[in-house]
Amino acid sequence: MTKIAKVFSTIFFIGFVKWIPGTVGSAVAILALLPIIVTYSIFLNIILFILILLLSLIFVQIYSKSIKRDDAKEIIIDEFLGIYLIMLFYHYFDSLNDIIKILLIFFLFRFFDILKPFPANWIDKKFKNSFGIVLDDLIASFFTIFTLLIINAFI
Repeated sequence: MTKIAKVFSTIFFIGFVKWIPGTVGSAVAILALLPIIVTYSIFLNIILFILILLLSLIFVQIYSKSIKRDDAKEIIIDEFLGIYLIMLFYHYFDSLNDIIKILLIFFLFRFFDILKPFPANWIDKKFKNSFGIVLDDLIASFFTIFTLLIINAFI
């Protein structure tokens, strides 16, 4: 089970890249999720997101315990989930062309993920478990979605 948790938490070992694994994981997530978002229904995507979220909470906890570290840099499934949550709203940013939309999703998410505005910073400090690891990225996603909706409203 530990090997599966490692593969899942690091997204097939992509998290082990030496240079900015969270950023690489975010880019890979956009590339992997874009065809899924535009092909399948929102209902199916929400079900898949929830399934990956639940599995993440389990597997990140298992992997973190196995390496005896919380929020190890190679754990990038949280970035994947953060991007996935934003991509669920992809069709709502309709006044932006696809390239600008993808670039904004990537850069805004990374900005908010690194900045960790409240309550993400509080969760990052208080919850040293899989819940905290995933939730701070989902909060960065909410900030990104909100920003993109504002941009979309004024364009």
